[in-house]
Amino acid sequence: MRTTLIALFACGLLFAQTPTPTAPKAPATSLFINLTTDEPHRANMGIGFGGNQLKRGHGLTLFLNDRAVVLGSTKHTARFPEQQKQLAELLKQGATVYCCPMCMKHYKVDAAELLPGIRVSNPELTGAAIFQDGARTLSW
Repeated sequence: MRTTLIALFACGLLFAQTPTPTAPKAPATSLFINLTTDEPHRANMGIGFGGNQLKRGHGLTLFLNDRAVVLGSTKHTARFPEQQKQLAELLKQGATVYCCPMCMKHYKVDAAELLPGIRVSNPELTGAAIFQDGARTLSW
């Protein structure tokens, strides 16, 4: 009986010290949101959706395109305080925010007036974000 108890105890120790295998984490996918609106509610929806995915471990790139370029302009803070606060927070959390240069020119947004962290885009930057492995795109 004593030998059996010792054998069971030894087996218990053996299994207790054996590490449990864990599945390797799959690489997080990334989300590219092409935001085209300057309508506050729609902009909140797109920015908020992206932020929720960022919190879930996905990469996030927001592309301020067409009318959305004004969301990133300090000249328009009075009109878009909530959206600019959201953009600043997403940038702090690791999101990337690009602004379309052609649209900036059209809507008279200067690069110097962009919120800190927002970058003027180019085909290489947007292409790299859109076509990376595991990327998903949405337009808002």
